[in-house]
Amino acid sequence: MLNNFGKTAKIISKQLSKLNTKQKNQALNEIAISLKQKKSIILESNNKDIKLAKKNNLHKTLQDRLSLTEKKLEYTINNITKICELEDPIGKIIDGKHLNNGLRLLRYKIPIGVICAIYESRPNVTIDITSLCLKTGNAIILRGGKEAHYSNTTIINIIQETLKNIGLPQNSVQLIDCYNHNLIIQLLKLNKYIDLLIPRGGEALHKLCREESTIPIISGGIGVCHIFVDEFVNFNDAINVIINSKVQNPSACNSLETLLIHKNIALNFLPLLAKKMINEQVTLHISKRSFFYLKEKFDNIVELKLENLTKEWLSLDLNVEIVDDINEAINHINYYGTSHSDAILTESIQQANYFVKNINSATVYVNASTRLTDGEQFGFGSEIAVSTQKLHTRGPSGLDSLTTYKWVGYGDFTIRK
Repeated sequence: MLNNFGKTAKIISKQLSKLNTKQKNQALNEIAISLKQKKSIILESNNKDIKLAKKNNLHKTLQDRLSLTEKKLEYTINNITKICELEDPIGKIIDGKHLNNGLRLLRYKIPIGVICAIYESRPNVTIDITSLCLKTGNAIILRGGKEAHYSNTTIINIIQETLKNIGLPQNSVQLIDCYNHNLIIQLLKLNKYIDLLIPRGGEALHKLCREESTIPIISGGIGVCHIFVDEFVNFNDAINVIINSKVQNPSACNSLETLLIHKNIALNFLPLLAKKMINEQVTLHISKRSFFYLKEKFDNIVELKLENLTKEWLSLDLNVEIVDDINEAINHINYYGTSHSDAILTESIQQANYFVKNINSATVYVNASTRLTDGEQFGFGSEIAVSTQKLHTRGPSGLDSLTTYKWVGYGDFTIRK
């Protein structure tokens, strides 16, 4: 079965690579129109998935990721239009030069070929990855989680029908709706047909793909994100960023999980933070050292367990630790973090520059929320993933991450001497 998916995708990828920008944008615009026209059908399908998820006691975090509200669906569809407006990277000349041997050498961007995405819960990912892949002339094989079966199937049927109606191969996008775990192992070995694998899910999925895949992968998305509150900072400004980073969408991979506070401000800052977080219904998991800086009791405070420093809460829970200085904060982040998104809040440009230089993360912020790590926020229209690896893409990965390149040499019957 999987070989058929692979063979089909490989053949179609050759056809998609020949499309010009106008044809690709037309396809995306038509898909956006179709999805908007059939929003009610998509939401009905999503509601079926949500009911089953509740019946099967799916974790609350996964239920949040599974849910497609009308606002969320509208936002996702509108991102397709934004992708249309972006420059098409395919065919772009990256660089070039004339060599001493007379050869004119150019480097062109081209599609990768066949992209496979394995993901859990989020049916909006079905739309995001499809849009980015079609814009870059790549064929797509999707394997979503069984918890999003009805949502994904409905979305793909709409997309395939639209592609067929405008004269493009409907199997440019294929959905594997078999959820046998052994199938994933087989899929990871399909390097004969698949050029790039994108896992989007929990740590177990990423670990499996890193260890078993014979296909190059973009791995990441596990976000143990940190903020360091420096001693040179306005308290109210800092707390506003902290609240946004933790509360705006706690189940996202770029939500704040651990807050580090400089000891010189802890006595005044920590009680103020605790009071603010009561209103936000956030539970603070504070270290034994941190208790020294609290002179009153708060109902939203519990003692921090060491193992929680390496986990994603993905909920309204926040670790809090006191550090002696910026170096201790940097060492803590580089040891416990996942190289996703980390930030410093400070009014000192020297401290900010030192932090940026020494933090080994895909995205580092100065006086900004970690929630900004997002393809749409970065101006990419959307994202295929947030990569925490160093090759071949890092951070929010958009259109450019779905391209490779080839060298083209123009000679005058040039030979090597």
